[in-house]
Amino acid sequence: MLQKITSLTVRDVRFPTSLEQHGSDAMHTDPDYSAAYVVLDTDSGLKGFGLTFTLGKGTEIVVRAVQALAGLVVGKSLHDIVSNFRGFYRLLTSDGQMRWLGPEKGVIHLATAAVLNAVWDLWARVEGKPLWKLLVDMDPKQIISCIDFRYITDVLTEEEALGILVNAKEGKQQREDLMLNQGYPAYTTSCAWLGYSDQQLKQLCTDALQHGWTRFKVKVGADLEDDIRRCRLIRQMIGPSNTLMIDANQRWDVAEAISWVTRLAEVKPLWIEEPTSPDDILGHAAISKALAPLGIGVASGEQCHNRVMFKQFLQASALQFVQIDSCRLGSVNENLAVLLMAHKFKVPVCPHAGGVGLCELVQHLILFDYICVSADLSGRMCEYVDHLHEHFASPVVIQNAHYLTPKDPGYSCEMLESSVKRHEYPDGDVWKLQINK
Repeated sequence: MLQKITSLTVRDVRFPTSLEQHGSDAMHTDPDYSAAYVVLDTDSGLKGFGLTFTLGKGTEIVVRAVQALAGLVVGKSLHDIVSNFRGFYRLLTSDGQMRWLGPEKGVIHLATAAVLNAVWDLWARVEGKPLWKLLVDMDPKQIISCIDFRYITDVLTEEEALGILVNAKEGKQQREDLMLNQGYPAYTTSCAWLGYSDQQLKQLCTDALQHGWTRFKVKVGADLEDDIRRCRLIRQMIGPSNTLMIDANQRWDVAEAISWVTRLAEVKPLWIEEPTSPDDILGHAAISKALAPLGIGVASGEQCHNRVMFKQFLQASALQFVQIDSCRLGSVNENLAVLLMAHKFKVPVCPHAGGVGLCELVQHLILFDYICVSADLSGRMCEYVDHLHEHFASPVVIQNAHYLTPKDPGYSCEMLESSVKRHEYPDGDVWKLQINK
């Protein structure tokens, strides 16, 4: 691991998904799935690839933030980074001047995720392993050394975290074999974006059922009567025994969320996702308490800033499902902390993956969670959206509504150079065409 990082490049890559309403929800009505796409070059010729997810406008701001962090990365050897990964994480997140832009939240943290994702990708490539396998094969003490426990030791100490990983060694090989044989259970969001017509909903649900999907998520929150109608339609399509979730994408105030979801209780949703502001921990706790008698849980996390907020969500019993995100938190390092805290609080992790590259990334983390942390599949599933995978060198593979374990070395987020060139903003051919229209 003596490879020295010689350069960092970052590009603004955007896909015009808003044209067909892919990704549309109650708050984000016209998203263009996009990424700040990072490539690390080394003196050995090996490259590391990373990204962070955005919705179009503003990606250029994340690109500038990545460029601001580049000086902390270029010139370092991979060995120097991973031999003190906690220290390197703190270097990126605690720069004496740049931390004022966060700390550990917002644009600067998205940029940190992109850079660290590229570092993890490079490390896995050097070891010749997919990232999930790199993590699974690590000694528990090495895993712990990658995590910054600052601000969370009141709920999870290093010793406790190490104990969780050591205890999970029992049955570890059997769980890895199970994942290699059948994969990790998934649910689909692709059938019911808010901007889709009823005809699209019906056709997509029919197709999904034929392909073995049994868990479906519906976007809600724009209009109550329309939500009732659409949710009844989906429930009728998928039948009473399949699983339905609903997602408001932060649309409501607390009392409104309770009232609205109570009206939707007839379709028996497993959870309401992001019912209110992603920063309102006590609001989520109030909603959770109010909906518990209806058997409806609360899920959130895709816009949860950092491990400290997850700590408080868990302390407040505000979530029944934790939704980690590979690009919102500080990459693998910070997600490891959240996986371990969620396990301590006995809250299942069901990752967010609704965005370009997010399925490719988060599959590795949830495989690690099952094999080395939770050892449990009950009440657990990983989101899947069927968009833009064709632009990746190692796209996710779904079979029988399960994520099949990635085989290629790395973190699965290398984009095809031809796709990057065509979709780079604003000079790629796709965007030149849109501008000329």
